[in-house]
Amino acid sequence: MTAKERVILPPDPNPHPLKFKLPPLACDTHFHIYGPPHRFPFVDERRYTPPAAPIEHYWSLARHLGLGRGVLVHPAVHGADNWATLDALRRSEGRLRGMVRASTALEDSDLRSLHEAGVRGVRFALVEDGGAEFDSKAFDIVVNRVAKLGWPVCLHVDGHQIAALANHLRKAPVNIVFDHFGRVDARQGVDGADFKTLLDLMGEKNMWCKISGVDRLTQRGARPEDAPPLARALVARAPDRIVWGLDWPHSNVFEHGKMANDGDLVNALLNLVPDEAARDKVLVDNPAKLFDFS
Repeated sequence: MTAKERVILPPDPNPHPLKFKLPPLACDTHFHIYGPPHRFPFVDERRYTPPAAPIEHYWSLARHLGLGRGVLVHPAVHGADNWATLDALRRSEGRLRGMVRASTALEDSDLRSLHEAGVRGVRFALVEDGGAEFDSKAFDIVVNRVAKLGWPVCLHVDGHQIAALANHLRKAPVNIVFDHFGRVDARQGVDGADFKTLLDLMGEKNMWCKISGVDRLTQRGARPEDAPPLARALVARAPDRIVWGLDWPHSNVFEHGKMANDGDLVNALLNLVPDEAARDKVLVDNPAKLFDFS
């Protein structure tokens, strides 16, 4: 099977009933859209072929769940072509912000145009299964450019990579956001070495973390009950710098595993952040500040 023949499952179209009501302007800070490919083709060098997941499908889900805002993370299958993301931002009437792939090819004028379109950040994908490596020179070039616009920089890294990056990240003149709990090994719990490194780093005022992709943790061997202690420790450490996301349409699930249900992922917030006031911060106040919603 070639990489492009690795076809992933579509998201579950039937969210389970919610056990609580999301606050007004609740924000999903991490989701993707795919295509539709007849309008926005996938790149040939993609590692997998996703099902079409256009912005219309996401809006239907968001309305059902009560999500008022979202942050669209540009997916790898569209490569450096941002048109699918920009089209969705243009039609969102301010309800969406976007994040694009970090690239030294994006000059100041490009970044200003993206800012006007609703983009509010760049993302480095450095996970080992993605084949990318940390390039400190390229990182600094990108960071110094986006700092002029006040954008955050998201990092998709494996948990064991955080320690080697920590000193460099502390010096960054931007907010740094770790995706998906920093992809630590949740099976090790709050005393795991990688999580301790992440928690220590979260003491810095420019460090943020997404408690997103809970289903990713379980796909990697963790139990559902392993995630809440991590989330609660992160919220206790940095209550003003934690955000949340669904990671729809769950492209981490390929030919194996069980597709996450988005109703269950929202309900999981009751255990991840049991205090209602803290949960409202995670869902509304924190993302509004980080991603410049007004």
